[in-house]
This record gives sequence, C-alpha cells and structure tokens, in this order.
Amino acid sequence: MKLHNADIDPAPLQGKRVAIIGYGNQGRAQALNLNDSGIEVVVGLRDGSSSIDAARRDGIATASLLEAAASADLVMLLAPDEALAAIYRLIEQQIREGAALGFSHGLAIRFGFIVPRDDLDVIMVAPKGPGTALRSLYLEGKGMIGLFAVAKDASGQAEGLALAYGRALGCGRAGLLASTFAEECEADLFNEQAVVWGAVPEILVAGFDTLVAAGVSEEVAYMECIGELKLIAELIEARGIAGMREAISNTAELGAVLGGPRIVDDSVRLRMRSILEEIRAGEFSDTLRDEEASGYPRLRAAREHARGLRVEKARRKLVD
Repeated sequence: MKLHNADIDPAPLQGKRVAIIGYGNQGRAQALNLNDSGIEVVVGLRDGSSSIDAARRDGIATASLLEAAASADLVMLLAPDEALAAIYRLIEQQIREGAALGFSHGLAIRFGFIVPRDDLDVIMVAPKGPGTALRSLYLEGKGMIGLFAVAKDASGQAEGLALAYGRALGCGRAGLLASTFAEECEADLFNEQAVVWGAVPEILVAGFDTLVAAGVSEEVAYMECIGELKLIAELIEARGIAGMREAISNTAELGAVLGGPRIVDDSVRLRMRSILEEIRAGEFSDTLRDEEASGYPRLRAAREHARGLRVEKARRKLVD
C-alpha cells in the first residue's frame, strides 16, 4: 500500500537537523528539497571538496564531515556506495547517541559494508529515480515515488522518522512503499545489471550495429533503434505496457509480438536469474569493493570503449 502526505505525520522530523553526507546527484537534490520543506540541513564534505562552493551557491550550509555528523539528529549517507564504509568509520564516534543513520540505497547494510552502532536508528528512504528528476518534480509541485525501510529501530520511532523524511523530499506526493534494505538493494542491482541500465543499452547498440552492417545509414539506424526509445518509455509511463501496445500501429504491435520473444527467450530469463543469484550471494558487492580499491579500471575502460562506439559517432552527427 502506498502512503501519501495525508497518511504521514511530519512531526518526527520537525525541529531536527539533517546532515547530508555527499553533494552529488542524490545529495544535492535531497538537501534542496529538505531545505525548501523547512528542514534544517547541513552538507558534510571533505576539506577541499569541489562541492563546497556548489552547496554554498545553492544556499545550503556546509561543514566538515565530522562537524556535520556531530551536529545532526539524522545523518544521511549519500556518497557512492563503495565510499560509505570509510566515511562511516571516520564519523562513527562523532554521531550523537540515539541519533539516526540514513541511506537511499540498501547495499552498505545488506552486504555488511557498514555495521552501525547499536544505539542508532537505521533507516532508508530511496527515491526511485535520479536526483535531478527528484528535484525537478518537487519544484513542479509533484513527487517521485519512493521506498522506505527500517533496519534498526533503537528509538521505537524509526519508521515515523523515515516516513517524515520521505514526505519532506516530496515522495509522499507520489507515494511511499514499505520495503526492506535487502529487497530494495537486490531489486535495484538486478535492474541495473539485467534490465534498464545493463541490457537495454546493449540491445540498442546491437540493433544499430545490425542495421549498419546490412547497409542502413548510421543516421537512420540511430533514429530507428535509439531515437524512439524515449517514445516507448513515455507511452509505458502513461499507459502501461498493455496500453503502449494498443497505442502503436498494428504493424508495430505485430512485429513486437513476433520479434520480442525471439530475443528475450528462456535462455535470457535463465541468465537473468543467474545475475540475481550472484547479487544475492554478494559476488557483485565484492567486485564493487575490488573495483574501488584498484582505482576503477573496469569502469574507466568501459567509459573509454563507449565513447568510441560507432553509435556515438552517429549520435554526434545528429545533434551537432
């Protein structure tokens, strides 16, 4: 069941100070939304961080990591997942007794990157989308659906705090769904690897390459295989998958009915299950730690490879 603003008591967060640790995509959006909702916010950043000036330009108070953690009733860890363990070790003894520790992704708790102090509430509020969209929807008077969870309820009031925080972010306008750290983390990692962020771009590139190899111009191949992605996403958002099918032409719908199951067959579903099993076994979280420790060689190589793809050159021809 989704909970909306009318279902949520804002009182547990009123008069409290929130420390946002990190000022990236989520940190900036959450800090600004909280500030606009009347919540006292301070952003905790490392000395010399390039984000200090950005936060100050936004009108948000800044402090060192230690100062921010020591001053807050709720410390939200919104830095990259692989950096959270080191940050927590640094600030652990500075966090007030009986305060709350918050996350917007379950990975650090689910896979033991962090083991919080026993006296701390541990909550999660996870907007289901990028920070830029969380902010723009808030400014439009709308909201982004989110998940909330409690890993530790030391005070007996952790759930109320999580809901009040989600309300202040604007998520209560769209709805907040109860979850767990494990469920949110595993589902999110699965989507990133096997569906939207992993599989979909690979299908787009494979489709583009297939058409170009068959003699179709790069510009036409790009528009057909990639340019229309936004259209189907908007249709699905507005009407659902069934409604999307009904909105397109009979030619497109029949082609989808015949072609889709040939691409996404039982072997693909089997590999998806394997990815989920690997995630649950902690294989990905171990790889993430190793990647960070070695300076992100896979990510640097993948970014370089992506920039050199033929499909990227075709995109530049169309947008330049």
